[in-house]
Amino acid sequence: MMEEEEFEFAEDLETILHLTPEVQLAIEQVFPSQDPLDRADFNAVEYINTLFPTEQSLANIDDVVSKIRLKIRRLDDNIRTVVRGQTNVGQDGRQALEEAQIAIQQLFGKIKDIKDKAEKSEQMVKEITRDIKQLDHAKRHLTTSITTLNHLHMLAGGVDSLEAMTRKRQYGEVANLLQGVVNVLEHFHKYMGIPQIRQLSERVRAAQSELGTQILADFEEAFPSQGSKRPGGPSNVLRDACLVANVLDPRIKQEIIKKFMRQHLSEYLVLFQENQDVAWLDKIDRRYAWIKRQLLDYEEKYGRMFPEEWCMTERIAVEFCHITKVELAKVMRTRAKEIEVKLLLFAIQRTTNFEGLLAKRFTGCTLMDATGQKKPESPLDSTNPFLEDEPGEDEVTEKDDDLTKPRKPKAPDNPFHGIVSKCFEPHLYVYIESQDKNLGELIDRFVADFRAQGPPKAGTEEGGAVLPSCADLFVYYKKCMVQCSQLSTGEPMIALTTIFQKFLREYAWKILSGNLPKSSSNSGGLTISSLLKEKEGCEAAKFTVDELCLICSILSTAEYCLATTQQLEEKLKEKVDKVLVERINLTGEMDTFSTVISNSIQLLVQDLDAACDPALTAMSKMPWQSVEHVGDQSPYVTSIIMHIKQNVPIIRDNLASTRKYFTQFCIKFTNSFIPKFINHLFRCKPISMVGAEQLLLDTHSLKTVLLDLPSIGSQVLRKAPASYTKIVVKGMTRAEMILKVVMAPHEPPVVFVDNYIKLLADGNPETFQKILDMKGLKRSEQSSMLELFRQRLPTPPSGADGGPTLSFNAPTPEQESSRIRKLEKLIKKRL
Repeated sequence: MMEEEEFEFAEDLETILHLTPEVQLAIEQVFPSQDPLDRADFNAVEYINTLFPTEQSLANIDDVVSKIRLKIRRLDDNIRTVVRGQTNVGQDGRQALEEAQIAIQQLFGKIKDIKDKAEKSEQMVKEITRDIKQLDHAKRHLTTSITTLNHLHMLAGGVDSLEAMTRKRQYGEVANLLQGVVNVLEHFHKYMGIPQIRQLSERVRAAQSELGTQILADFEEAFPSQGSKRPGGPSNVLRDACLVANVLDPRIKQEIIKKFMRQHLSEYLVLFQENQDVAWLDKIDRRYAWIKRQLLDYEEKYGRMFPEEWCMTERIAVEFCHITKVELAKVMRTRAKEIEVKLLLFAIQRTTNFEGLLAKRFTGCTLMDATGQKKPESPLDSTNPFLEDEPGEDEVTEKDDDLTKPRKPKAPDNPFHGIVSKCFEPHLYVYIESQDKNLGELIDRFVADFRAQGPPKAGTEEGGAVLPSCADLFVYYKKCMVQCSQLSTGEPMIALTTIFQKFLREYAWKILSGNLPKSSSNSGGLTISSLLKEKEGCEAAKFTVDELCLICSILSTAEYCLATTQQLEEKLKEKVDKVLVERINLTGEMDTFSTVISNSIQLLVQDLDAACDPALTAMSKMPWQSVEHVGDQSPYVTSIIMHIKQNVPIIRDNLASTRKYFTQFCIKFTNSFIPKFINHLFRCKPISMVGAEQLLLDTHSLKTVLLDLPSIGSQVLRKAPASYTKIVVKGMTRAEMILKVVMAPHEPPVVFVDNYIKLLADGNPETFQKILDMKGLKRSEQSSMLELFRQRLPTPPSGADGGPTLSFNAPTPEQESSRIRKLEKLIKKRL
């Protein structure tokens, strides 16, 4: 009965206690268990079958039942303990909540008591300090009143003393007193509504005005506008008057300075009038010598009369520069036809020297806007003249006259640069025209020297090197650029740039392109038999060794010109004004030198290509159908290799300084030679099986030579560039595949056509027609083959062009190398 009741209780519990999957998952995370009884999907049948898998295991049924009952009793005890423990939880929680509420009420009462006590304390402090604040305010007002009364007393007494000293011209005492009165008067700005204060302020202004008028009159008396200076020299009264002028209106100071400088430079305007001989450019030194004497005379006589902060010596020099600039501009406009380039450069040189002297002597603080300049770049160890330090330019010119030499560049922070020399800028066209003429003569001399000396000889230091005239041209360019930048950084620099562009193009045309050897078309009547003889193969060469060296030398020179022209453009942009930078553009000239480089490389390629043409012609005319056995490489291959070994080492040695262009030569030659070789292969018809094997051997030999072309004949083995190797492998592999297709039997036709499509990946019927011609098939057989070829071509993808040529997947490099190894084994067996 007990067991039946337990089972009924379990069934009822199962129907009542149904947990959701989320709750069941949470229980499993909190109480992880591997016991099957704890699983939500517990199956009693499976569990019993697990306990009693066989009939023999039923013998232990009593033990199992006892264990389960024991487990049930333990679970009951645990549940009972937990339920009893939860009976007092609610009561304990309510008690804890009540205690917390009582504690909060007590805390709130204490806070309120503290706040009340703080308010009482604050009120008590205010009552205690009320009287102290009143005393502080009284003390502050009393102090202010006393100070104001003292200032008023000082102001009243100072104004009286100032008026008395002004009448007596006691400028020494007035200078200190006036400054003090002005400072005291500043304290009474907020009291100007009081009549007495306003009256004192008006008296101070009247005294200042009277002092200004009086001081100007004293200076006019001492330094009259007409007549000579006062013989007694400066007086102490005037020195003190200058101190007073510092405190007065700045216009008084400017008027004094203006009067003194006008009187001091009046003699200069008379001596160097426009109609005087000394006013012309050839005697410009006298102007600067005169001002030097005047400055020395001023410092000796009047140096202590003016305050140091007035910088009167510098002001006189600056005013002299402004006057000189205007006067020189007038003279040059009047006598513009008499200006010669040497005279102009002489005047500019002396003027820039004088401006440099001013920069050493003065700071430029009196100038309205001092102009700064960029610091020169540090020198670099290079043959490029535009990467060298510009002050070294004086060391470059040896035989030129001193008048045409530019001085060292101005100091980078010379504020006086252009203060006088700016007047020469409108006349710099004379200098530009002179440089145009000089550069034209220089180019003509380069042409004459090249013709007289002849091209560089092979085996000498000049062979393949940069032409000396190139360096001379850019050194002269640098000298002109530095010289012109000292004269002006505006439009004359743009005009000079145009001249540079003109003669860069002329140098490229007359010296470089004009001296490139001309390739001749005649082949000298060579026969096929002579071409196959190695000892006569050299007759096919178009250029001599000296001509090859000349082409390499012109190429190297063009590369040097290209790089140096770029540097020239950068330097010109540094020298010219920022607003004119966009007008400096030498891209066209750089393109011209690039064209010379391309033409030189093309000539070298054509020469070697033409030397190989007779051998390829001999190959196409050999009777390949009658070849009986495969031997060593054919004579035409030997002839081609001989020409390559003759030309390439010479070109490589002469282009050692321009390795990238030698690589370009190799790539261009390969791109020209391989298609030509394949075209001549198609002309070899008909070809027997043995003849095709011989051609395959020859192709492999040529491929090996072409892969070693960059380092052929060199003691230093250098790996060829990957781009070049890729071109050779791709082109020569196609030639090998053509021969392999020719070697394949044409029966059955379907296999032959599929093999062709697989090996050559060429959907052009014309190429397939050439293969059939090489095999010597009849026209009737070729027609059926072509029809089958068109049928077997794979269908082009949608959207592709409907042309005759289709693209196929090319064989991988691993497949190519595997085929080449098989081919080598076949050739070895034949041999």
